[in-house]
Amino acid sequence: MLKFSRGIDQDRAATAGGLQQIAFARGAAAAAQPSRLPTLVATAATVAVLYFARDVFLPLAIAILLTFALAPLVSRLRRVGCPRSVAVIGTVTTAFLFLSAFGVVIAMQVSEVAQNLPTYQYNIVEKVRTLKETGSESQILERIGRVIERISTEISRPEPEMRASPEPAPEAKPLLVEIFSPQRPVETLKNIINPLLGPLATTGLVIVVVIFMLFEREELRDRFIRLVGYGDLHRTTEALQDAGARVGRYLLMQLVVNITYGIPLAIGLSLLGIPNAVLWGMLAIVLRFVPYIGPVIAAALPLFLAFAAAPGWSLLVWTAALFIVLELLSNNVVEPWLYGSRTGLSPLAIIVAAIFWAWLWGPVGLVLSTPLTVCLVVLGRHVPQFEFLEILLGNEPVLDPKERLYQRLLAGDPDEATDNAEDMLEEKYLVEFYDTVAIPALLLAERDRARGALTNAQAAQIAQSANTLIANLEEIAGEEEGEEETGAEAQESDGDDDADEYDLPPGDGKSVLCVGGRSDLDDVTASMLAQTLWIQGADAAHAGHEVLKAGNIKALKLEGRNAVVLSVLDRDFMRHAKFTVRRLKRMAPAARVGIVLWQEDGRPGTTERDQLIESLQADFMVFGMGDAVREALSDELPRSLKLAHPKIAPGYAMRRSKRADRRSTVKAD
Repeated sequence: MLKFSRGIDQDRAATAGGLQQIAFARGAAAAAQPSRLPTLVATAATVAVLYFARDVFLPLAIAILLTFALAPLVSRLRRVGCPRSVAVIGTVTTAFLFLSAFGVVIAMQVSEVAQNLPTYQYNIVEKVRTLKETGSESQILERIGRVIERISTEISRPEPEMRASPEPAPEAKPLLVEIFSPQRPVETLKNIINPLLGPLATTGLVIVVVIFMLFEREELRDRFIRLVGYGDLHRTTEALQDAGARVGRYLLMQLVVNITYGIPLAIGLSLLGIPNAVLWGMLAIVLRFVPYIGPVIAAALPLFLAFAAAPGWSLLVWTAALFIVLELLSNNVVEPWLYGSRTGLSPLAIIVAAIFWAWLWGPVGLVLSTPLTVCLVVLGRHVPQFEFLEILLGNEPVLDPKERLYQRLLAGDPDEATDNAEDMLEEKYLVEFYDTVAIPALLLAERDRARGALTNAQAAQIAQSANTLIANLEEIAGEEEGEEETGAEAQESDGDDDADEYDLPPGDGKSVLCVGGRSDLDDVTASMLAQTLWIQGADAAHAGHEVLKAGNIKALKLEGRNAVVLSVLDRDFMRHAKFTVRRLKRMAPAARVGIVLWQEDGRPGTTERDQLIESLQADFMVFGMGDAVREALSDELPRSLKLAHPKIAPGYAMRRSKRADRRSTVKAD
């Protein structure tokens, strides 16, 4: 007994030392974590510079994005054998000639629409008049309302005062006269050229920058690596490749999607008789680069023209139907087929980014919002200081499934936890969900409880929500029970030699009792294990940890049980597990008694596990759901219980007492 107490003291001292080391390590990590204030200040300063120096940075941003888009074409021409100068100049010239032709066609179409607008005036006036007449439910009520309004106006009007003498005639005001003088040819030419100087200068600057960036692409890459990430070449190279691939793929795929949308739109509008159908198709190609807002604008203009061009309403209806069909095909067929959601941005982030860049750089920033935000997400993915950008703007889950489940259980929301579980159960079985998501979530709760961050009330709330989750998943468990036989036959017919971690044995004819170790959270794990055994066809039941107390354990019904499994989350339970296992084995000598010490990582090796089994005198000890089910349904015989001390020979105690009496008598004499 003295040795056992010393061993316990040593274990407690070791545990206390380990906890102190963990606390020291956490404190050191917290102290070493850099402050986010410099990053936020740098971000605010960068936004201010981009806003006030937009005349400089806007052409550079356009040039960089065009470089990303044209770089794959240049690289492909280089691989074919074209010289660098021919590949760069040819690609840039072709691209800007195409853009110029595109702009000229749009300008010509816009001027034609402006000339034809007066011809649509009569149709617009007639339709507005028709809508006004049909918008009122009853013309009589409208007239009655006008009469009442006039009567009330006359009643409230004050009486005019009697004037003694007529007022003098008002003085005549001078007329304003504006003198027009014919302009000189030089002034006329200046008025035409001045508005064009800014866009032409910006376009020329963009062309020159794109050419030099394509020529010096490798040199610029090396200089950027040397400036930013020379100490971590791997991360910097990966970031550059990721940004280039994402932005280039987005621009190319979005262009293909817009073309596959704009050409059928122009053809359809032309067949319907909408004037300037080519213009609306080309505008749709450009405006769809603007997320969410662009398609609405691209559809609003042709719909207005359909409203104004024909006296009836059929043209407007057919035009709206054409846009609806094209949007459905583009969003549900073409886009998922070509690139899906490879930008890595969440839908809300795309909207917020569009608002931000439109405020920063105007309409051009609205068009460039998505590719620029993609670059920011890539920056946050590879640079730790800007990780918050990926968290705020990215579309990847920021919480692991286990952390998300733990948060929902902690918030007392088992309904959302059930919805998330059902989404995951569409791709995995219940046993896998319990083993990889639910049990790790409870392990997080147990760790918070052990370090004092979780109160008893919160732990009880988590246990209650988890039990509700298990009850909600009972229907899915019943469906899997029906699928079990079919799944086993399919696996036998496939003849797959690879061992499946969750290929579990049938439990027909087996009776298993699952008992929680020492807390409400352990009771939840015992319930999960019992439900999994029930799916396998076993007669499984579960009991709470309260039944293991000295006054309650005798009430356990262990007759006919093939196995009794203790479900434990806390390692400290191992100090007292030996007495519980011995007592259960005495009560049910024909049952296999084992322990499931739930561990997600850091599981002991085979040798250490065998030593634990030997010291606890358990029949088995496992650390995961799959192994627990296999051991609980195993056909192995239980091991015999070894006594803690050897039996005392008959009469030995009596002889020992007589010797003691004689010694005391001699001493007295």
